[in-house]
Amino acid sequence: MKAHKQQLLLILPLLLFLFATPDASAQLLKKLGKAAERAAERTVERRVEKETSEKTDAVLDSILEPGSKGKQGSPVDNIPAEPQSQGSGSEPNAGSAGNTPVNDPKTIEVYSKFDYVPGDKLLFFDDFSNDFVGDFPSKWNTNGSGEIVTINDSPQKWLKILPGHNTYYIPDVPSLPEEYTIEFDILATGLDNKTSSTATLQVELSDNNSFSLKDAYARALIPFCQYSAIGIRVQNYHRQGGGVEINNVVNADLRETVLNQPHVSIAVNKQRFRMWINEKKYVDIPRMLPAGNVITALKFHLNTFKDGKENLFITNLKIAEGGLDLRRKLIADGRVSTNGILFDSGSANIQPQSMGIIRQISQVLQQESGMNLNIVGHTDADGDDSFNMELSKKRAEAVQNALVNVYNVDSGRLQSEGKGESEPVGDNNSMDGKAQNRRVEFIKI
Repeated sequence: MKAHKQQLLLILPLLLFLFATPDASAQLLKKLGKAAERAAERTVERRVEKETSEKTDAVLDSILEPGSKGKQGSPVDNIPAEPQSQGSGSEPNAGSAGNTPVNDPKTIEVYSKFDYVPGDKLLFFDDFSNDFVGDFPSKWNTNGSGEIVTINDSPQKWLKILPGHNTYYIPDVPSLPEEYTIEFDILATGLDNKTSSTATLQVELSDNNSFSLKDAYARALIPFCQYSAIGIRVQNYHRQGGGVEINNVVNADLRETVLNQPHVSIAVNKQRFRMWINEKKYVDIPRMLPAGNVITALKFHLNTFKDGKENLFITNLKIAEGGLDLRRKLIADGRVSTNGILFDSGSANIQPQSMGIIRQISQVLQQESGMNLNIVGHTDADGDDSFNMELSKKRAEAVQNALVNVYNVDSGRLQSEGKGESEPVGDNNSMDGKAQNRRVEFIKI
């Protein structure tokens, strides 16, 4: 090995001379012995191959992961074998790589017409921050298996769910009311052009929280197939209502969307069922749920994923009662409070799926030309008091800026302030209470 290195050191100056003077290199190569010539050629080939490989990798990185600085692949290509650092995860969507802050001009343009409005009374929230990596989450039930994982260096926790013929994942949600919203993030890995056309995540609203079908359900099946645009299948069943009424496929090409950590939003208003994936509404069925408020539970089921190769994770499940039109409440009462405007953890960057609420506020101001508003930010009690006070001010200002810059509201009609953690409406010792305390108020002045 040592002799080989010495040989390369002798050849290297010759190579440099060859590259610098082509004419001289031709003469010199003739004088080199065959062994030295072959060694030189091999060295050049290795160098060219290495440089070509590096440049090719860099180009692929720039295409597949802009801004990744050379890191290849999906953030979930390698599931950690051992538990990683466990962040606080105290905010919905904290650390979620697929959620772009609202100060991105492209995001502003895309989400400015987003009309989803989350419920204003929190029923359930879980980002798994209170669970240990490797465990099944404490606020869920299953008849199969699953575990909490973290991905690479992110503190965000995910529930890895597994396929199974009759395997369900059921969050411990209180009995669902007539009007509510559901939100969660999805992350998939291992998908390719061989992923099955029946590979779907089934989101089911049921009349029971057991692992069997009974008398009524309504469900949507989100597709993950990559070789064809499969569409979203919607189904319902009501024994007393005559059995199956809806069994259809809504046209949708989600092949690229499901590869990029989509956010799912669902609104149920009595029998009406609407579903958005990211900013786009794909399903809006007026009478999908059985009449009479018989639906009480939420279930997840994974179909036809290749276990060990194709993986699916969910996090940030939020269920809230309401989802009604905030515009009428603001006009009638002169104030409205919402915890549906979400921010990146510890920052004032507005999550894009919050734009539906801000859009409604702008519509009120457009209609009520004499109305002025004070925007008040509130935080939970995690962290330092002074930091939370400053953070709440910045968040209120961010909402004010969105109204001005996105919806052209006159800045003279708005003011903002922060109250930090000083006016809680929920228990800061519980996850649900903290989520209630992270809110924004709009008050007529």
